Amino acid sequence: MTTPARIVVDDDYEIADVDPRVYGSFVEHMGRCVYDGIYAPEHGSADADGFRGDVAELVRELGPTILRYPGGNFVSGYEWEDGVGPRSERPERLDLAWRSVESNQVGTDEFLRYCRTVGADPMMAVNLGTRGISEAVALLEYCNIPGGTPASDLRRRHGTEDPYGVKVWCLGNEMDGPWQLGHKSADDYGKLAAQTAVAMKRVDPSIEVVACGTSKPIMPTFGSWEATVLEHAYPHVDHVSMHMYADPDKYADTADFLAAGVDIDEYIGSVVASVDYARAAGRHNRRLSLSFDEWNVWYNSRPRDLGNWPHAPRLIEDTYTLADAVVVGSFLNSMLRASDRVRMACLAQLVNVIAPIRTEPGAGTVWRQPTFYPFALTARHGRGTSLRPSVSCPRSTTTGHDDVPVLDVAAVRGDDGEHVVFVVNRSTETAVAAELDLRGAPAGDRTIVHTCLSGPELGATNGPDRPDAVAPATHEAVPLRQGEPTVELPPGSWSMLRVRRS
Repeated sequence: MTTPARIVVDDDYEIADVDPRVYGSFVEHMGRCVYDGIYAPEHGSADADGFRGDVAELVRELGPTILRYPGGNFVSGYEWEDGVGPRSERPERLDLAWRSVESNQVGTDEFLRYCRTVGADPMMAVNLGTRGISEAVALLEYCNIPGGTPASDLRRRHGTEDPYGVKVWCLGNEMDGPWQLGHKSADDYGKLAAQTAVAMKRVDPSIEVVACGTSKPIMPTFGSWEATVLEHAYPHVDHVSMHMYADPDKYADTADFLAAGVDIDEYIGSVVASVDYARAAGRHNRRLSLSFDEWNVWYNSRPRDLGNWPHAPRLIEDTYTLADAVVVGSFLNSMLRASDRVRMACLAQLVNVIAPIRTEPGAGTVWRQPTFYPFALTARHGRGTSLRPSVSCPRSTTTGHDDVPVLDVAAVRGDDGEHVVFVVNRSTETAVAAELDLRGAPAGDRTIVHTCLSGPELGATNGPDRPDAVAPATHEAVPLRQGEPTVELPPGSWSMLRVRRS
């Protein structure tokens, strides 16, 4: 069965320029993200730092523009000094966040060199759980000051003469969460975040700092947390973080899960409202942006065994389906439609741990999960100016959502004039014959290249023995015909429509 729809894209309806940093990812010392993930010195493709070359190649294909490090929950107990200097002299520590042993064979210098290897900027987090202002300032000096201070001279003795110039710094992680080492009340954290931001910007006024917002939308302090934290920190910070994971097991069925984009839109709107309340209450002129620096699909309600202090255990290595990839597409669409406020974002995580890239240890292989494709293609083609599309399509009701548009759409006009429209068909049963109305485009002057991620089974997955079972297909270009259907969007699919001049 097929149903009609119409998508109108007009250059006059601009939202904002898309900040490329919205296509970021996240590297945490958790499970096998670092060890047996990006780092495997015994692998045949490893470079001088021990990073797997085959993984780095896929990371470059994925295209993250910024990488958040070293956590995540891990950072709230991390002593950055353990991870610098000669590797043979680095101590092993108990990681209290994930009940693992941390070898510290990868630390600040290795990570920052890795960022350069894969073409991403770093986003560094400082420990405001078990540590504080002085340790944060010392790490900043280590990274950004040319020399003349104990920390910057330590970097030089370790072999890096020039500073790294890290621009984005997170002031702790999820500090509202009782699971977080050193978690704090909103009042206490707000004061500490403000004081830390002031001190760090005295060292390097060019940096941007991110204050911790609510760690998840179900927190009892959501909304009031932002208001209280920003009473203290608003004048001193540049962004407020937000985190959200979509757990398929918490939705009634697949149709309900594919409507998760509605929840994502509502959460972004609620965080914007909370931050703007603080702006109004404090009579601030400057508007803060959001850093959506943890997001993904995560089967978080499933039990997991942290074990008895293993090193790099197999932890939350979710195997993703086609349906999961479609919802990842909705996350990206929501952020593009909110590009005036969401200026940075990080898909959590990069490798193995709820990740688009999976590996096997030793000489094992590496493969792309279905979620790899919407991110990689949107990161590559979703650049330029975000536009507000008008969509006329059927609506449906699921177990947990009322009156949901079947199509979830975002649109971007590139700097080269190419228009790119990203479309999720949320229906599990019905294909959509879509007319694309590109205002101002003369008939016969444009063609559409349709790349589609779909398949007969929404539960289909990839694996080491079937790495390409779920992969996008690109159809031959067709003319853009105003007033009639141009593309067919299969049920349960993610599509990218690139509109080019003929």
